[in-house]
Amino acid sequence: MSESHKDDVVKTTGNEQALSDNVKVNKQLKTITISLIVIALVWVFILNPVITFKKNESALASAGKRYFETFTSELPTGERISDVTLQKLYEKGYITTDFYVPYLPLSKKTCSVTDSWVKVKKVDGVYKYYTYLKCGTLSSLVDHKGPRVALNGDKEITVNLNDKWKDPGIKKIKDTKDGEIDVEKATIKGEVDTSKLGTYKISYIAFDSMKNRTEVVRTVKVVQPLNDTVKKATENTGYYMGLDPDNYIYFSGMLFRIVDIDGKNVRIVADQDVANVDHDGISKWLDYYYEHINENSKKYIVKNKYCSMTLADTDTNASKCSSYTKKLNVYIPSVVDVNRAQTEEGNFMKPTTMSWVAEKQDEKNSYLTRNRFYEEGYGKDFMSFESKYNFGVRPILTIKGDVLITRGKGTRENPYEIGDFQKANPSDKVNTRQSGEYIDISGLIYRIVDVASDGATKVVAEFTIFEGLTNRTLEYDYTLKDQTYNPTVKGNVGYKINNYTSQYIDTKYFVKHEIEVPIYKEDAQYKKEIKTIKYKTKIFAPNTYEMFSASNESTAMRSYWLLNSSQKESLKYGVSDIGVVLYGDTTKYISFGIRPTAYLDKNCIIVSGDGTEDKPYKIEK
Repeated sequence: MSESHKDDVVKTTGNEQALSDNVKVNKQLKTITISLIVIALVWVFILNPVITFKKNESALASAGKRYFETFTSELPTGERISDVTLQKLYEKGYITTDFYVPYLPLSKKTCSVTDSWVKVKKVDGVYKYYTYLKCGTLSSLVDHKGPRVALNGDKEITVNLNDKWKDPGIKKIKDTKDGEIDVEKATIKGEVDTSKLGTYKISYIAFDSMKNRTEVVRTVKVVQPLNDTVKKATENTGYYMGLDPDNYIYFSGMLFRIVDIDGKNVRIVADQDVANVDHDGISKWLDYYYEHINENSKKYIVKNKYCSMTLADTDTNASKCSSYTKKLNVYIPSVVDVNRAQTEEGNFMKPTTMSWVAEKQDEKNSYLTRNRFYEEGYGKDFMSFESKYNFGVRPILTIKGDVLITRGKGTRENPYEIGDFQKANPSDKVNTRQSGEYIDISGLIYRIVDVASDGATKVVAEFTIFEGLTNRTLEYDYTLKDQTYNPTVKGNVGYKINNYTSQYIDTKYFVKHEIEVPIYKEDAQYKKEIKTIKYKTKIFAPNTYEMFSASNESTAMRSYWLLNSSQKESLKYGVSDIGVVLYGDTTKYISFGIRPTAYLDKNCIIVSGDGTEDKPYKIEK
């Protein structure tokens, strides 16, 4: 090997050795760095927090002792224990520096001022001090937890209205230091009044020998299940009878009457006719009605089968059903429902108007009921009429029987409520409310029908317009060629209603809006119009098939025009003084009253009221 080559080998070997030495040095430096970091972390997150905590704990103990040495009257006697909290020591100036959670120095989160304390107890004639400091996850080792309190029964109990209540009490009290503690030493606070609906709290408070406190709360709900209420009110028959039992219930913003219990669920019927509909069109019309039920209220509705039979006149006293519909969301009452509710005093299922029941006499005729018939119908409970005619419809539906009554007593003035919807708050827009709620507009009461796509709210007056005690009536000018309802032609009832009504009522909240007038070939029947004509108008007559267009059975309600029209020249539609749709050829110069129907400005807001008939909403814009 040449000398130069030997030199190269020596140089290479030397470089490799230097590189190896550098690697070793770097590893040693890395190890030292990691060790220093670990030591720093241990110091920051373990040693220093513990040292700081112990320092604060000692300061708390010293301050507490000085406090009791100053306020000797607060020192305990006998087996009693006295305590002073960190907060009080701050307030009294015994501690002037805040104690912060050692792990979180940058957050400035302080130690608990209410859970940290110093207690003093006399042991063998000498006062002994106990200190407890709570700082985040760090806390003193002294006994600071109260005993475990186990209750008899559940922590949440439901009790029916007016049922007897006896507190189940405490099962056991046990402490980790003292063992079992006599349950009689516990303090019980709170009472339950089962005569009033509501949620009640009962507190069970226990202490251990260190006076560590434990409080366990039991919640007792006094409720009124709907089906249980019906059973009790009907003396377990399950169905209401008579003229005016306390069976009113508020549902989806509308007033209903409870009919009976069907299995475990409850059937309810509208308090009054909602519209006048031909019997042949009722099934389709009920779909329209169901659409106007509040969406949340629909969650309470149970599909059900309803009685619907074909009967001869001699069989209308039936008390049992032989034929049922398929399962439906909503239907109408049957003769069985009406018959079963009858007593010598009367029958809440019979209206003062003429209202359809489910039964048919034959393919052409169907039955209706009324509280009193005259002439050939005297003494009858039911009469048959051609199914094409328009009479009242009172929807019946089934709701869950296990729902809880949230308020009310079942009277008309204070009906049951089940919390299926919320009443409006002041400043809510009217167009956010639901079908059926009541509005007071300058002293005249209206009901919400529905809300148009442009935000205007359709309303119909609950009563006709009066001058003193006289019903304000209008008649057609029979010299006109076209006798269908038309608000643009002078002499037409539609024109008179739109132009003359403002003389009698306040219309400042109403806006002009498009309406549709249905035209029939002869008789008006639901969904059987041959055409509709659109007009833009402010005040108009109700449509017999729309929500709340039927008479409300009040003696203050008189006759009123309907906008439904026929191509048959002299056929007009209105509701008579007894709440029945007038059908057939009318004589000339016949008069009906005005029941204003209109659209509210979309900016109208509610300022007060509950939306009920007794406390209607009041509005402004």
